[in-house]
Amino acid sequence: MMKQEARIDVKTLFQKAAGDLSAPELYELARIAESGPWFGMPAARTNGAARQPNFEWPLVSEHPYLGKHGKGTAAVHLADGHDRLVRPLIFADGFSYGASDLDGLWNWFNEPYSDAGERLFDQLLAAGIDIVLLGFDTRHDYVQVNAGVARACMAKVIAERQGNAPLITGGVSMGGLITRYALAAMERDGDDHQTETYLSWDSPHNGAWIPLILQQMAYFFEFFEALTPGKPSKADLIRSPAAQQLLWAWVDDSRYSGPVATASPLRAQFLQELADLGGFPQRPVRLGVANGRADGAGLGLTPGEVVFDKKFLGGLVGSATARFQPDYGTEQPIGGMHLGLTTRTSTTTEVAPFDGAPGGTLDSFGQIATTLGIELDESKRWSCFVPSVSAVALKFDPVTWPVRLDKDLREVTQEQTALTEFCCNDANSEHSVVTPTLAEWVLRKIAK
Repeated sequence: MMKQEARIDVKTLFQKAAGDLSAPELYELARIAESGPWFGMPAARTNGAARQPNFEWPLVSEHPYLGKHGKGTAAVHLADGHDRLVRPLIFADGFSYGASDLDGLWNWFNEPYSDAGERLFDQLLAAGIDIVLLGFDTRHDYVQVNAGVARACMAKVIAERQGNAPLITGGVSMGGLITRYALAAMERDGDDHQTETYLSWDSPHNGAWIPLILQQMAYFFEFFEALTPGKPSKADLIRSPAAQQLLWAWVDDSRYSGPVATASPLRAQFLQELADLGGFPQRPVRLGVANGRADGAGLGLTPGEVVFDKKFLGGLVGSATARFQPDYGTEQPIGGMHLGLTTRTSTTTEVAPFDGAPGGTLDSFGQIATTLGIELDESKRWSCFVPSVSAVALKFDPVTWPVRLDKDLREVTQEQTALTEFCCNDANSEHSVVTPTLAEWVLRKIAK
């Protein structure tokens, strides 16, 4: 018997008001939308000022995608004793909304990761590696648009470099996909990227995950807010080209019923373009780190368990219920929303229990709970964002996803991954965070 496809089904009910809803009450409910957009990468926790770059370059892509020329900025931090670029590392920013915050990116990767106060970027500078942080004017744009910015950055670095030391090129989260695409496109076009080493940091090579019920909530509650011109709403990141290309499962509104794996044509197109480019650049050594574990041990979340069940004004005006993603099954409940006269409930069929998978985590449930005024236990705030099997670029169909999320990666052979080498963390940690295990491995590989 043919296996059912992964899908979501939504039931919508319109009911009579259970009482008079006053304008102040509705305003208080609409106010929950004022914290958007949801689901971006974490912000640096360091309050102090970031190290100021030696210089910055504005960048404009010479390779448009769909007629769009991407723009960005490179912040150049010269290594100790250097007055020019000598051993460049280009490190691209990741998934979030709006323009990159390169000071924040510096602080995030240079926070102390050990009891001894070691800081990764400081250690790289001390080892003679110049760090070029690559930011984008529109992080939520198409990967291909920002890949053109990455190509411009590589060309500028090569032109400004003293000597002929090869480049290290990569990035964090979607920054790893952007540079992966850029390097592969340059090889196709015969452009010499002069990159000897590619490095991805918890990049979703086979896709990322944001709980479907939370995606729906972003759309649902957005409908009730008073939009401020020029200010993004909480669903704007989810509906962006970047999210559609990044996420394995995606829905385009709170009413959508149908397949969820590569539901967006933008992801299907992106995967096809990557395949046409050979998947990965072939010339560099391909290194990758995963914030998730390698041994298949997940987060210990119970599939289908209720995460929160919020009732506004005792349930008279509204409610929001969310469950951890169930473990496959048919028409498994994942939650629902009620506000005013509209009630929606959702089920999924043949969707894997992504929330508890081994991987880099994001406080997806926590962000929504905070916005809705829900007190949530710390253990329920976090769920998987980039599964380990995705971050290590395990070879499998990224649409049907036939591999188990808890696959033991400790015995993976070279033939089973698109990376030359990879390192997983010894615990499932926050997406993109620097840990001793990952920092020490990266230093051994590139700070020789």
